[in-house]
Amino acid sequence: MTREQGGESDNVTHVDALPLLVLLFGLHARVTRRAYLVAGVALLVLKVGVETALVRSFTGRTWSLAGYLIPSLALRQDAVGAAPQALHVLLALFTLPFLWIGLSMSVRRAVDARFSPWLGTLFVVPLLNYVVIAVLCFAPSRKAASAAGTPLTTAPRPEVSPGPRAALAGLLTTMAIGVTMMVLLTFGLGSYGAALFVVTPFAMGAASASVYNREAPRSLRATVGIACAGVLLTGGAALLFGVEGVLCLLMAAPLAMTLASFGALIGWAIAIRVRHAPPAMLALVAPLTAFGEMAQGPPPVHVVTTSIEVDAPPERVWQNVIGFSELEEPPDWFFRLGIAYPKRARIEGEGVGAVRHCEFSTGAFVEPVTTWMPPRRLAFDVVGQPPPMAEWSPYPIHPRHLDGYVRSIGGQFDLLPLPGGRTHLEGTTRYVLSMSPAIYWTPYTDAIIHAVHWRVLRHVRGLSEKGS
Repeated sequence: MTREQGGESDNVTHVDALPLLVLLFGLHARVTRRAYLVAGVALLVLKVGVETALVRSFTGRTWSLAGYLIPSLALRQDAVGAAPQALHVLLALFTLPFLWIGLSMSVRRAVDARFSPWLGTLFVVPLLNYVVIAVLCFAPSRKAASAAGTPLTTAPRPEVSPGPRAALAGLLTTMAIGVTMMVLLTFGLGSYGAALFVVTPFAMGAASASVYNREAPRSLRATVGIACAGVLLTGGAALLFGVEGVLCLLMAAPLAMTLASFGALIGWAIAIRVRHAPPAMLALVAPLTAFGEMAQGPPPVHVVTTSIEVDAPPERVWQNVIGFSELEEPPDWFFRLGIAYPKRARIEGEGVGAVRHCEFSTGAFVEPVTTWMPPRRLAFDVVGQPPPMAEWSPYPIHPRHLDGYVRSIGGQFDLLPLPGGRTHLEGTTRYVLSMSPAIYWTPYTDAIIHAVHWRVLRHVRGLSEKGS
């Protein structure tokens, strides 16, 4: 059947003739409903299969298909909470191409089905994305007479040189969305989730590209540059007005810049071919995502364990585990950026019910003992903790995410005797992370907790080997 014979069935030859990479990653190739459905199912099977294999190889666990499809952090992250940091990095990197394919194909499928191309951007909204995907899977393609004129598959308008007025409009659009969403989500809803860190920068990039290219098409490089500059200026505004500190902005910047670039690519592809396609739908994306996140269950518990060998018997090591003197070693460079680091520990009482106080640079952890097995195991809960960092800022600020969004709930020390009077010492922390996407933030938090463990374990080793 040829393309000219019309109707939905013309996609068979057309799709088969397209290079696969152009269909999946391109911005202009037509996506019919058959291509959308087949590619979606195939990619879903591939993504679930690869991620399940990765999780199983690192943890020995398997997350359920329900946990994969239902946007519940607890269902999915319970399988990877105790995984090595490398797994979280691999999963994050593996997700990016699938995110781009889903976005670009959804936008092109929306155009092919006579919808606004911006409908496809709702692919990033949890729960609502399933509705959008279903609509795009079943909506018929354009008839042959109009399919040839599908906006995203026609030639773009000729590019013109960048104009300062258009650039300023793009920057202001980016900042307006970023500042508004930051205030609404953090101060209004107390949400530090995908709505803030994923959807908002994407919407910033897409909207700025649409505005920047509205009067006349500009180059893709200039469009992406405007979007990224807008993200940087938004971060600068947050710092200037005391909304956020330098450290958190730097940590969020790689994710925000990447997603703003994704958004700019989508917005540019739409704007250079569809002059009158206002991105009003983008105003709904972040709030809808935030409300969807509020319906999720409690976040999972993450577990971080670090170990070291000590040239001293467990009985001597035990005395330096339950409490230790001032750490003389200067903190590592990253701690000096404002991240809380341990300084000393003391214990009140003995046995179960005793209270351990581990003092950090920002305050003290209060840790009632739950397991007392000298010289083998000391376990405790955490009933009080200081802020995880002191933000760098021109002003004395205390962002909301410093209160309970990274929360330690317990920990333990395990001492295993080794031949020759040595000890294998393990330190473990259990914590809850209420920021998402966890796949992005977990490597940061795990690395920080490992660094805290190393600082304590090295000090305990030094004291024990000296016989203190």
